[in-house]
Amino acid sequence: MRLFRFLFSLAATICLVWFFSSSLSVKGKDLPPLGSFFNPFSGFWKNGEPSTGVNFEDGTIPGLSAPVKVVYDDLLVPHIFAENVADALRVQGYITAQYRLFQMDLTTRKAAGRLSEVLGERTLKIDRETRRKGMMFAAENALLGWKKSPESLALLEAYSDGVNAWIDQLSPADYPIEFKLLNYKPEHWSPLKSALVTKAMAQTLCSREYDIESSNALQYFGRDTFDYLYPQWNPKQQPIIPDTGQWKDWHVLQPPPAPEAAGTIGALLNAPNGEMPEKPEMDRYSVGSNNWALSGQKTKSGKTMLSNDPHLNLSLPSVWFQVQIHTPESNAYGVSLPGTPGIVIGFNENTAWGVTNVGQDVSDYYTIKWTDATRMKYQLDEEVRSVVLRVEDIGIKGKPSFLDTVRYTVFGPLPFDYEADNPLRDCALRWTVHDVPDFSTLDVFLALNTGKGYNDYKTALKGFDSPAQNFVFASNTGDIAIQVQGKFPIRGKEQGRFVQDGSKWANAWHGFIPWDQVPGMKNPGRGFVFSANQHSVPPSYPYNYIGDFEDYRSRRIFDRLNNTHAATLDSMKAFQLDNFSQRAADALPAMLFLLDKKALNDAEKQMVAELEAWDYRYDANKLAPTIFDAWCDSCYALTWDEMDIIRKAKKPVLYPDGWRWIEMLQSDTASIFFDIKETPGRETATDVVLESFKQMEDYFQKNPSKKTNWGESRPFAIKHLALIDAFSRLDLKPGGHKTAPNAVSNSNGPSWRMMVELDKEVKAKGVFPGGQSGNPGSRWYDNMVESWAKGEYFDLQFLKTAEDTNEHLLGLQTFSPK
Repeated sequence: MRLFRFLFSLAATICLVWFFSSSLSVKGKDLPPLGSFFNPFSGFWKNGEPSTGVNFEDGTIPGLSAPVKVVYDDLLVPHIFAENVADALRVQGYITAQYRLFQMDLTTRKAAGRLSEVLGERTLKIDRETRRKGMMFAAENALLGWKKSPESLALLEAYSDGVNAWIDQLSPADYPIEFKLLNYKPEHWSPLKSALVTKAMAQTLCSREYDIESSNALQYFGRDTFDYLYPQWNPKQQPIIPDTGQWKDWHVLQPPPAPEAAGTIGALLNAPNGEMPEKPEMDRYSVGSNNWALSGQKTKSGKTMLSNDPHLNLSLPSVWFQVQIHTPESNAYGVSLPGTPGIVIGFNENTAWGVTNVGQDVSDYYTIKWTDATRMKYQLDEEVRSVVLRVEDIGIKGKPSFLDTVRYTVFGPLPFDYEADNPLRDCALRWTVHDVPDFSTLDVFLALNTGKGYNDYKTALKGFDSPAQNFVFASNTGDIAIQVQGKFPIRGKEQGRFVQDGSKWANAWHGFIPWDQVPGMKNPGRGFVFSANQHSVPPSYPYNYIGDFEDYRSRRIFDRLNNTHAATLDSMKAFQLDNFSQRAADALPAMLFLLDKKALNDAEKQMVAELEAWDYRYDANKLAPTIFDAWCDSCYALTWDEMDIIRKAKKPVLYPDGWRWIEMLQSDTASIFFDIKETPGRETATDVVLESFKQMEDYFQKNPSKKTNWGESRPFAIKHLALIDAFSRLDLKPGGHKTAPNAVSNSNGPSWRMMVELDKEVKAKGVFPGGQSGNPGSRWYDNMVESWAKGEYFDLQFLKTAEDTNEHLLGLQTFSPK
């Protein structure tokens, strides 16, 4: 019996050891080994940090040529003081990894199509699509371009060495908590991973195209109706660069004429995978930004000022990491992308710079004409070309790798050729992101970081290809400027707007707009430059371009800048936090004018009174924006019920821009498109406005909890990168709207608010919705979220020496050569 008890206890102990040391799966979700995760010496307990007090320990980093001092302020911003750039970037890599290692790892895994290695088969579809779209191919080509500059490559390697120095001194007990939850260990960093970080941002900012949707719309409606519904230029818009006659006498490069009419595709194309959004979205643009610079004639101090707030998908850890980098050559402060060296948006003692997304379409789909069923050779004019095969080996946690073969043509990869029913199955993707760059991106930003004036700024930007950005600039010598910077294909009229015939080389891109003809502006007489993702230039610009542009924020910002005088940093704050929607100011008066108020009941008349008193601001404590958005969305959808016929057949179609629809409400109320197809009579805009109001009221009657103040009415969250709710902020109710300068919507919004005054002593304020640390157990994980939501800013501590002292500084850390 005693032997039996012993054997039973031994077996139970072995089972428990196995249970607590093995990964488990519960409802399809993997759990870490519970024993190691709950181990008090090495588990998640180790990731907790004291709520008060901090100890910055000195250390050693291999490869340093001299000691480097780092001063931390009370926001946990590192201020790096080094004797040379290589040492500064080596320490930047070390510190960024110290606070953001999981973010860096997950960003590159997603961009490389390697999520399944740690998350299992459930992310295989995502990885496969990423690989097939050529993201790793693009990163490899970026690295090829960067290697053209041995000096730049050496600095990238120094940054990587710093990251790896941090990783190498970690024990499993020290891993960030997400590595413990997902049960894997961090990999070494490399310049290729830095390239993947830049490509991840490029995918966010310059991968949008509506080739199928536009092709279907043209095919269904015909040319005349298509032109009526989808004009590309809003005459009310203020472009980034106005026509002042500067391109009147240019020698303009033109592509050869296309062999056939653009958009000729035959039958309507299906939606990829049969997937369709639940409802049409009015004004699709949601990832944008604002920036502007004011000359001394516009400011109270007589000094130039610059403001920037890039709008991105918000996350925890935050998109950006604040840092100051001081070397004998420069002293710069701003934000970096974790995983890349240098400062992307910021300022130094002489200049300031910021970016917004250009929005031009730089990706086209081309139909490939195969010579036979093997789909290994294709026709290009009179030639037969062979595809190049690229085998993608996708690792899957707990399972054998998945091998995928991707066909590449002269245009690029065929992302969907494995899906027999995908309308893009035989289409190749031409995308500027795939191209080998002429310069290193690092060189561009290091040159901005060290720049002394306008000439340095202009020279630095020449090397920036993708994603195209509007670079705003100001200097302490009084210059302001803006440059639309990127690599833009020379296209014929509407080329790239539709799916194109890839068997004719005349349809290909034939070069890029010369750099000296890409639009820019310096020191305009009006005293300001600005951008908010609107059109780069008006239609008089001699090169054709298409894209996805914003129509409302730019008009509001232009009006405010044009009418401002004696501006201060507080003025800039008010402009960034402006909840006024130009779209609402355009649409609501037209809708109220058309609304038959005699047909309304008392409750409906009360809502009308709420709307009539509204100032078009999406403030969190107001009811009117909730009512207006529900009515506007209903009215827009009801107008375009014709599109439902196409959508029900699983054919994606382009919906007209919101500004065009508003224009129809104002001046074409009898348009056939206001007719409701399901009714026997012929409706006008007046009928649609009333019916949509009734639908909106009926919705609120059935869902009374939805009829609440704007901040309460819509979902808003800043999610953790791994979508772990416990590490997310789900309790925020900010104001703002995607059509207002304070462009907050769902999980998108200003990812970094910065404003700078270039006086003798640079004054700067900033905030982002998160914190410096990526550790959910740290008090610096989300310590700025509440301030960001309330519209509060922090004074940025721009230090001149490592010996500076003030009440905002926490401590000094010294790194020595190893």
